Amino acid sequence: MSRPTKHAPERGNARTRLLEAARDIIREKGFAATSVEDLCKAADVTKGAFFHHFASKEALGVAVAEFWAETTTAYFAAAPYHAPDDALARILAYVAFRKAIITGALKDFTCLVGTMAQEVHASAPDIRDACGRSIFGHTATLEADIETARRERGITADWSAESLARHMQAVLQGGFVLAKAGNDPALARESLDHLERYIRHLFNAMEDDAHDENDPDRLRLRTDAP
Repeated sequence: MSRPTKHAPERGNARTRLLEAARDIIREKGFAATSVEDLCKAADVTKGAFFHHFASKEALGVAVAEFWAETTTAYFAAAPYHAPDDALARILAYVAFRKAIITGALKDFTCLVGTMAQEVHASAPDIRDACGRSIFGHTATLEADIETARRERGITADWSAESLARHMQAVLQGGFVLAKAGNDPALARESLDHLERYIRHLFNAMEDDAHDENDPDRLRLRTDAP
């Protein structure tokens, strides 16, 4: 096999390249503003190749939401916030991790499926539903730790693990919207600071030092967003 060159790069199959291009361009421009021509150019494929893999732009939208779910599931499954032994520490480590990956340009850390769901929820229900499966699927991965923390901390208040997990995602998605509106990633990080305080309050953990850098359960890692 010849070595890849600038003019003939070895970049994987056309379908994967189109999905990767869609992931990146939609995060930057939005779904409506992303054209088939944009995708084909970025993926270095022909329109014929596009329509070989996807019946329409809407079909591509569903597929890229599913691609996002698959790749981010693996990314978060391997993330270090799972390491602490204590369930509440894992929840707080998750928030710290989400804050740590809010770096770079807006398109580098904002959520593809959140972006598409806001834009097409009424006009493209198939894409909306695929985005919902991704968002709520990720939300569900937090529920076991929240329920364990409730039990370990003796929390009997009238709220559920499922509802808190959904609220955490609402704060994240809302933080991304604020960051876009203000063109400032710090606005999203600020939202997560408040989310951490809220979680500590719910679990009667306000006395814990939220800024103790010597606490092994607080993960202050920096990594690239998916």
